[in-house]
Amino acid sequence: MIYAHNRKKNDAYEFIPDFFRTFEPDFSHITQETMINYKDLGLVNTREMFKKAINGGYAIPAFNFNNMEQMQAIIQAAVETKSPVILQVSSGARKYANQTILRYMAEGAVAYAKELGCPNPQIVLHLDHGDTFELCKSCIDMGFSSVMIDGSHLPYDENVALTKQVVEYAHQHDVTVEGELGVLAGVEDDVVAEHHTYTRPEEVVDFVTKTGCDSLAISIGTSHGANKFKPEQCKRDADGRLVPPPLAFEILEAVEKELPGFPIVLHGSSSVPQEDVDTINKYGGALKDAIGIPEEQLRKAAKSAVCKINIDSDSRLAMTAAIRKVFAEKPAEFDPRKYLGPARDAAKALYIHKIKNVLGSDNKL
Repeated sequence: MIYAHNRKKNDAYEFIPDFFRTFEPDFSHITQETMINYKDLGLVNTREMFKKAINGGYAIPAFNFNNMEQMQAIIQAAVETKSPVILQVSSGARKYANQTILRYMAEGAVAYAKELGCPNPQIVLHLDHGDTFELCKSCIDMGFSSVMIDGSHLPYDENVALTKQVVEYAHQHDVTVEGELGVLAGVEDDVVAEHHTYTRPEEVVDFVTKTGCDSLAISIGTSHGANKFKPEQCKRDADGRLVPPPLAFEILEAVEKELPGFPIVLHGSSSVPQEDVDTINKYGGALKDAIGIPEEQLRKAAKSAVCKINIDSDSRLAMTAAIRKVFAEKPAEFDPRKYLGPARDAAKALYIHKIKNVLGSDNKL
């Protein structure tokens, strides 16, 4: 055994071997972040949920949320209507709310649903518009049960490669993956596009086969944001309101023909309720020519292979309208509960309406 040299006679380390003195253990395989399995949080993935929706001719509501009030409203609405639901989180919302807090909010959402009287809630925690493998992996590791990888802005082969990479990792943990072909115009957090690029039906079989994705978001004319169409794309009714162009259902039908029974997703599907736009503008807002997707077109889509419809802007509008009304009518109010409470109630009413009258997912638990 080799011992340390050049020690003073009374050095306390005199008899410690040089091997232990210079040894540096490798803990690189140990990470501070322990992987969280979504099943331990009470969540489900989308696989069975989508299968039932396609067979039943309805769509699952995918509501984006950023804070506690939105989450409460979503769960209250889902429980009251006996509907499965997808809690969606964008990259921006994840940064805003914090990934650790989101993990506990999701677990709390399941417990809250049970507390409200739903013994077996069907709740998905889904990443909306993930744009990198690293982001999707991080969400999976933190307890998400479903992720979307949006490579639609990339060249086709790069989109395939990125989506496949996410699928291979996600499926190791029984997490479902949504891919996307085609580009939606509009703005949603960090997702910005000036123009539509419609999905090409002739590409869908190749894309799904090569990537192994579990569902596919397509572009048939929906758009992100509250101003989904430019005035020149629309007509005006007798009251001067914009009337948007119809969705390209011929593309949806062609995709269904190529991929019979495969789960299809519509993004950018808020209807932008005009009563909320009017309330916002009445109390100091400046939403000009805000227009969305007519609900009758979404009802038609929900009866097809479209089994997930994303709704974000509508709840933002409902909550903003309620908050602006409180501030205008009670300018001395400064208790957040007194304006976030009405905002939560407005969002809940909107969610119930969408579940019952647009998506048809009520009484499906």
